[in-house]
Amino acid sequence: MTTTRAPRPIIAVVGAGVVGMASALLLTEAGYTVKIVARDLPGDSGTEWASPWAGALLAPFPEGDAAMQEESLRHYARLAATEPWCGVRTLPITEYYDDHTTDGMIWFRHLFPDFRWLAQSQLPGHAKLGFSYTGKVVNPTFFLPWLSAKLTGLGVTFTRATVSSLAEAVQLTGAAVVVNASGNGARVLAGDEGAVPVRGQTMFVRKSGFDRAVMYQGSEYTYAIPRTFSGGVIIGGVKGEGSTDAKVDKDTKRDILRRINAITDGSFADVDLERDVQDIVGFRPGRKAGVRVEREGDVVHAYGAGGLGYLYAFGIATKVRSLVQARAKI
Repeated sequence: MTTTRAPRPIIAVVGAGVVGMASALLLTEAGYTVKIVARDLPGDSGTEWASPWAGALLAPFPEGDAAMQEESLRHYARLAATEPWCGVRTLPITEYYDDHTTDGMIWFRHLFPDFRWLAQSQLPGHAKLGFSYTGKVVNPTFFLPWLSAKLTGLGVTFTRATVSSLAEAVQLTGAAVVVNASGNGARVLAGDEGAVPVRGQTMFVRKSGFDRAVMYQGSEYTYAIPRTFSGGVIIGGVKGEGSTDAKVDKDTKRDILRRINAITDGSFADVDLERDVQDIVGFRPGRKAGVRVEREGDVVHAYGAGGLGYLYAFGIATKVRSLVQARAKI
């Protein structure tokens, strides 16, 4: 007697940023039919979504969820090893902090075999703590098209739509469960007043030969992240919670360049701010209470990673998959 297995339920993912697409990938690989509904789709260059513009350095965050970060890093390591064309690569990373005086917060040092502390004499400015290690970075220019093509090849559909409610996403897709990976849209779609955009201003500098990432955190938020195969470096940055001003601030441009030269021994001293840079203003999907990954009936919420979307993406996606699988008959 032949038995016919019932088709797996449809899962709608609202949002086609890196968190939404990572969740769609893991759900599809688990056997679900996945349909993505989003205002912005891979290939769009609008500044209202953050994924195309992110620095995407996979540098662990001291105050963040360690388990989700570690899971995500493991997934990126597998991708880099098995699909090296996806846009994930290895590079040296140096980090400085002026708001940490002890190593207790740096929980992730065991993840990197060559992790080493820097001597006080090696620290720039007012930095109190510094270290270096070999880590990874994602180039969104390559990664997002790769991920989109992979999903399409697995049968995931993309529908461009601006939905006013998660119920509307169900009507569009016939889904049994909705994954709310709407980023800044969660303020409306989840009724979450704590979901706020975090304005970022950075620059893409056309420059060769700079092949390491440098970060300074604490009183200033400064970084240089190479885009090796794109011919330059992303330098930044600023954080402006709640701001939706898309205009480039010229004083901020000059200040970013000053700060970046201070932590890279003047590596960008020859940069002409009018000739050599492309300005980038984007809005990270922040949340005052931090990342939200939880189930609420037939909705699984997955948003609020702010500027750490790439770092968290596959850790969030792993938890999303578990929450979907935990639903009765799913």
